[in-house]
Order: sequence, then C-alpha cells, then structure tokens
Amino acid sequence: MVNPKPPDGGWGWVIVIVSFFIQLLSFGSPMTVGVLYVEWLEVFDEGKWKTAWIGSLANGIALLGSPLGSAVVSSFGVRPVIIFSGVLLAGGLILSSFAPNLYVLYLTYGLMVGLGCCLSYPATVTITCQYFDRRRGLALGIFSTGASIGTFIYAALQKELIRNYGLGGCLLITGALSLNILACGILMRPLPQPSAAKPTIKIQNTYKEKESDTEEHQEILEKIPEVETDGPCCLSSDPNGNTVQQMENTEHTISRCPYTNLRRRFNKEKCNRYLDYWDNTKDLFKNRAFTALFLATFLFNIGGFPVFLLLDDIAKNANIPENSSPVPLISIEGICTAVGKLILGILADFKWINSLYLYVFTLLAMGLTIFAMPYVNTYTALALVAGIIGFSLGNWSIFPYVTTKTVGLDKLTHAYGILMFIAGVGYCLGLPLYGWCFDMTQTYELAFYLSGTCVIIGGLLLLVMMLPVWDTNACKKPNRSVDQKSQMLKTICQGD
Repeated sequence: MVNPKPPDGGWGWVIVIVSFFIQLLSFGSPMTVGVLYVEWLEVFDEGKWKTAWIGSLANGIALLGSPLGSAVVSSFGVRPVIIFSGVLLAGGLILSSFAPNLYVLYLTYGLMVGLGCCLSYPATVTITCQYFDRRRGLALGIFSTGASIGTFIYAALQKELIRNYGLGGCLLITGALSLNILACGILMRPLPQPSAAKPTIKIQNTYKEKESDTEEHQEILEKIPEVETDGPCCLSSDPNGNTVQQMENTEHTISRCPYTNLRRRFNKEKCNRYLDYWDNTKDLFKNRAFTALFLATFLFNIGGFPVFLLLDDIAKNANIPENSSPVPLISIEGICTAVGKLILGILADFKWINSLYLYVFTLLAMGLTIFAMPYVNTYTALALVAGIIGFSLGNWSIFPYVTTKTVGLDKLTHAYGILMFIAGVGYCLGLPLYGWCFDMTQTYELAFYLSGTCVIIGGLLLLVMMLPVWDTNACKKPNRSVDQKSQMLKTICQGD
C-alpha cells in the first residue's frame, strides 16, 4: 500500500484543533487529581498512602500502557480507538462518583481513566503526523498544550463543582464532559488513500502468479505419491479401493504440510523478533549516556511529579488558608507547564544551545526548588514554587530531542518506548511514596528531601555522563589500536 502524501493543511487543521480538545478533556481530570485527592481523604479517611494510589494508577497507566495504545491504533485505526477511549474515560469518571470505597476507585478511576488516556494520546499523535510533514512540529506543539490548558481549567472547575454539587456531582459532570471525546472522534477523518494507477495490470499479474502457483502444486502432487506409497496412507490391498484411499490420504498430507511449515516458520520468525528486541535492548544499555538518561527519567518522575499533583494538600498542611489563593496553585502549574513547553522547545531549536544541558538544567532547578519547599509558608512563595515546577515539567517537549541525541534517530522508537515505560513506573511509585512518608511522620518534609535528592542525583548523573571527557577517551582507544596494527604490518613486511 502506498502511503498518502500529508497535505500539511486543509482538514489537518481541524484534526489539530480536535486533538487539542481531546487532550484537554482526557488529561484535565487526571492531571488535577490533587483537587479530588483532598476530598477523598476526607470522605474515606484511609490515609494518604492508600488514597495516593488512585491518581498514581491513573497517570502511571497512561504511560505504562503506551505500547498497548500504539498497537491498538495500528490494528483498529484512529477513529474507533478515540471513540472507545472517550467511553472508557466517561465511564470511569461517572462510575467513580458512586464508588463506595478506595478499592472501587482503583478500578474505575485508576484503571479505566488511565487506559482511556493511554489510548487517546497515541491516536492523536498518529493522525496528526499523518496529516502533517513540513509543519509537523507546529501541529504537534499546538495540540500537546491541550493537556496543560486542561490542567489550568480543570483545577478551578473541579473546585467550583465540588463547592456547588459535592464530590459525586463533580465526577458526574466531568464524566459527562468527557463524552465530547466521542464527537471529536467522529471528526477524525482518515487520510484518503491514493487510487491505483493501473488496476488492470495488477489484476493480470495476480492472475499469472496464481497460474504459476497451481502448476507448481501440480508438479508437487505428481512427485509425492511416489515417495509416500508405503506410509500410513495404504490401508487396503484392494486395487480398486487402494488407489482412492491412497489419493485421499496423500491430499490430506499435502494440504497439511505447507501449513505446518508455515507455522514453524512463523514461530521461528517470532522468536527471532523477540531475540532481536532483547539484543537491541542490551545494546542500548551498553550506551553509558542512555543508561544515565534511563535512571534520570525514573528518578525525575518518582521525585518531581508528585509535587505537581499534591500542591493543594501541601498548601493545606502548611496552614495556608484556601481563601488567600485567588488562582488555584495547580492552575498556575498548568499554565507554566504550557509556557515551559513552548519556550524550551524554541530554545532547543537553536544550534548554539545543547538540548541535553538544557534538560539537565530543568532537573536541577526542580530538585533545588523541592528542597526549599519545607520553608515555604505563604501563598505567594508557594505560587512561585508552583511556577518553577510547572515550567520545569515543560521539559517533556524536549525529551524526544534528548533521546535522539543520546541514541540516534535509528534507535529512537525503541529507546523512547523503554523510557516511557520507566517514567510510568516512576509515576506509579511517586505518589504512594509521598503518602507513606506523611503517614509515618505526619509531615511532608521527609518526602521533600527524598524527592529533591532523587531529582538532583538524576540531573547530576546525566550531566556527568554527557561530559565531553568520555568522548575524548573513546576516541583515543581506536587510534592506539590502529597504530599497533600498522606497526605489526610494518614488521611483517620487513620480515618478508
């Protein structure tokens, strides 16, 4: 099949706008789960460690299930996958409003909402890339800010809905809003396939191939009875019945052999694919820079992401009155994340700026900011912290640049999938770690120090492994070996 040429406009701009709203509706509630987290603590009174698993599962599964989402999109197409993701998201939010305990919320909000997010994101990325080539960066940049704008809107929206309709009413209304994803999915028109240039020639070629195949099969049929005359096919010595029975069994053997060979070949190719995947994975981890990026990604997500979600509860425990906040702290984080994505993406395009060092700078800035959080006790200071953390989380926009520079473009897909998986593991473990620290000490101070240490260690590790010193050492070794080989050749020639 010939891939259609991306139009770089036209209906593609409708796709970008619709994808923007899908991201807003999909990730608006999970990214502001901190607002719901405070309410769940009061309703169920189960402790912060157990309650934190709800938002942790929803956001972690969205990343852990990204390979599943890509496979489903490849199998069923973009439109049905987006419609199904809307059903999952809306169903999960609506059912969560009737949840009698946390364990039901693990299933409805954690699993269903998380799966809805993991299906919607690869679907929107896929169809946007199909419609755009020359302007692909601009299109991806526009629709990817939908999640950040959704964070800004949903933080204030959910607080107002809880104030007026309670927690159950808030989840019902946000679930009803998520049903708009179904309407957005209908607008996801597949790119028209180009018509075949010469259909008659293709039909003729197919017919000739079929003819040659039947002739080959006839030759095989003529040869096989001579080989298998004294096999289990001969059941009778009667000449009249023997010929018929022998032909039937021979045909059965002939018809079964090709399928058996195909099955064996398929299983062998499947095993070879798995072995190649693991060999390529081993090769990736032999790369010192990729190993450092792998560890830095895990430490960044386990330490930095929970602060983004729990800022409302952190303000409550710091005795900052809710009336003193004209703008919700999570809304400040969301808008600063959108600004960070745009600014960091623009800076990464400059030739004189190293995207790796830019990424390390965001990690160190976030780690130092988290370290300072135990000393923050006013709304203004906490708003400043929220802005720095939100801007630093905008480094997701340059993460593909960093991965490409680390492993190369040919290994980008494989490496990016591994890094997204470990980021999802960090998402899942970070929030419960914060909850466990609070339940043990009745304060977030220990969690701040641990998470700040994790993020700073990850940044410093990546910085050290990316220093030019390693490249110079690597370059000197081949030169020595070349000189030794040349000396050996000289001695051999002199001896001759």
